Amino acid sequence: MVHRQTGLGALTAASLFMSCAATADVVEASPERYVLRQEASSDIAPDALWARLVNPASWWHPDHTYSGDAANLSLDLQAGGQWREDWAAGSVVHGRVLLVQNGSVLRLDAPFGPLQDIAVTVVWTITITPDGDGSRVVFDEIANGTAGAKLDALAPAVDFVKTEAIRRLTTLTP
Repeated sequence: MVHRQTGLGALTAASLFMSCAATADVVEASPERYVLRQEASSDIAPDALWARLVNPASWWHPDHTYSGDAANLSLDLQAGGQWREDWAAGSVVHGRVLLVQNGSVLRLDAPFGPLQDIAVTVVWTITITPDGDGSRVVFDEIANGTAGAKLDALAPAVDFVKTEAIRRLTTLTP
């Protein structure tokens, strides 16, 4: 994966353009498991936010792709469908769709990036609910592997990427 912006400066700059309130937590972390939760409020209406969610090219950060270009991302929105990245030099399945409840819940089997290399199981559930004129979005992610996976060491980096992702999803400013 490409990692051009990895410092806190990128996160701080992004937060200046946020129109949402977000929280992020590493809820639990051990060598064989982590649990993450990110939550954000958005001014974007639930139906518009859902449309944005299911088009990852519109909000996923290109630095967290293999090709360096989020335009190469696609999502087949049905059980068994794939969150894919296809480019001239290759392709990768970032996740498989486990559950779709149109407009409200997307669940993926999603061992993104380095998590594929260590053969862990990752379930990522994204929930959108109405919140006034806008939306409330929750990312819940659970990863399980062997103690050798050292997931407690990876949890902060994954939390950073997913915190950046929820902020990009819930705002119209990349």
